[in-house]
Amino acid sequence: MNFEKINFKNTAGYELSGRLELPADRHPHSYAVFAHCFTCSKNFSATKNITRAMTSAGFGVLRFDFTGLGDSDGDFADSNFSGNVDDLLAAIDYLKEHYKAPSLLVGHSLGGAAVIYASAKADSIKAVATVGAPSDTKHVRHLFGDQLDAIVENGEATVQLSG
Repeated sequence: MNFEKINFKNTAGYELSGRLELPADRHPHSYAVFAHCFTCSKNFSATKNITRAMTSAGFGVLRFDFTGLGDSDGDFADSNFSGNVDDLLAAIDYLKEHYKAPSLLVGHSLGGAAVIYASAKADSIKAVATVGAPSDTKHVRHLFGDQLDAIVENGEATVQLSG
């Protein structure tokens, strides 16, 4: 496997940190973008393992840190689902401009929900794969704890997740 460290800007002007993994013995037959889970990064072990298996199968795979996570600029506290989708579209545009437009989006957990949404906005995408993506928000409702009433009443609240 070969790789290149890359950086690209999203529409908000933040620099996002990525890693493009390429097959070791051939040119990629296709390109893909991998979206990590909610509070993970491009270096999460599952993300690395999946992208490396994909490069072994001939894909070029861009994995990157969403705004405010890992090595990317921005403040995670100011990020949201729409921003993650915008980050994915910026990653797609980067590949399209510098390599070849990706035809596959892969997402883990909330990254899976984001790739589903982003796929409808990117003409080059022919397939989407998700790993443990939520189909409903009920499974995270308990994370809001005693702030759920404030969220319903005010439309927002500060919630502490994972410390």
